[in-house]
Amino acid sequence: MVNPSQPVIILGGFLITDEAYQPLVDWLRVERGIDASVVHASRTDWLLTSWDLGWRRLLQRTEALVLKVLRDSGSDQVTLIGHSSGGVMLRLYLADHGLEGASLNGQRHCDRLISLGSPHQAVRATPLRAMVGRLLPGCACSNVDYVSVAGRLDLASPMATNFARRSAARSYRQIAGAGDVSGDGLVPVSSALLSGSRPIELAETAHGGFFGSTWYGSIERIEQWWEQTISPKP
Repeated sequence: MVNPSQPVIILGGFLITDEAYQPLVDWLRVERGIDASVVHASRTDWLLTSWDLGWRRLLQRTEALVLKVLRDSGSDQVTLIGHSSGGVMLRLYLADHGLEGASLNGQRHCDRLISLGSPHQAVRATPLRAMVGRLLPGCACSNVDYVSVAGRLDLASPMATNFARRSAARSYRQIAGAGDVSGDGLVPVSSALLSGSRPIELAETAHGGFFGSTWYGSIERIEQWWEQTISPKP
């Protein structure tokens, strides 16, 4: 059983910088007494993830932070949280194969992966995301508790931004093959729920602040998905 108080390490989403996750870090530390850290990723780091080099760079940085946290805390395991692209990348990090220098067998140190609005299944995906889906389908590491969180954003509600209203259908079509599906304004629910994982769906939840006033990192949503996540794995 995963220790609900073990340290947490967060890898964010494409072009989203560290400060967006500070409310999550603060909430875990203050409300739950959990040591939480964010893998540093600048916008330049994210732009480099169009190539293998960028994935290796961020996942090796993740590994270094995992080892530091384990050493400093004395814990045997950490929980990983990946938002958007970060959730897909962490699936690769956990595995012992897939991409040399990025598949670092992180399952040795990490026994739970929580993904937030990550595009796991896609009709059209970037080459590296497609590689993860092909080589590491579903919950590839049997000793890891995979939890995937998907948001549903009502584009007609006041909380949705104009940008989300304009772009959601196009994004859904690119990822899921249809524009008239439910999602968080960027990633369809069907894509965010990793096959075989423990699914959590959140109403009135946007992909990020650019898409709606309440997203996975908003305090009221953190409380919802965290409490469901720490329930014992069936």
